[in-house]
Amino acid sequence: MTKSELNKYKDVLEAKHAEMMQLIRNRDGIAIERNSDSLDEVQQATERELAIRNLDRDSNLLRKVDTALRRMADGDFGVCLHCEVDINAKRLAAVPWAAFCIRCQEIADLSYGDSAANRDASWVEAAQSKGARRPAYA
Repeated sequence: MTKSELNKYKDVLEAKHAEMMQLIRNRDGIAIERNSDSLDEVQQATERELAIRNLDRDSNLLRKVDTALRRMADGDFGVCLHCEVDINAKRLAAVPWAAFCIRCQEIADLSYGDSAANRDASWVEAAQSKGARRPAYA
């Protein structure tokens, strides 16, 4: 990856980082308020739960962006964390914080609730099909 491409991704990641920090700072929807009307309390509880889910989602994305920036500083940006194959440029353009190539991400998504043995077999298969630079599990 060229220096100009890295700088482009770095700018995108830093902008996303700033955006996510701004969203996370806004925690007004989480405040608990007491009302005499139980219907209002239910409505506020529902809104609070939605705000908490959004905060959780935003926090997870912020962690992914921060991790991508760290990988960039370490010189590992754009390389799949599992099979160590370069991540496709189109994928990075769409999701610059991507840690896995498409194949490994699909396996991770599909095997999320799978047993460890099935997940490990899927990872090994993915690494072999991608021509990994190292064994999947050494």
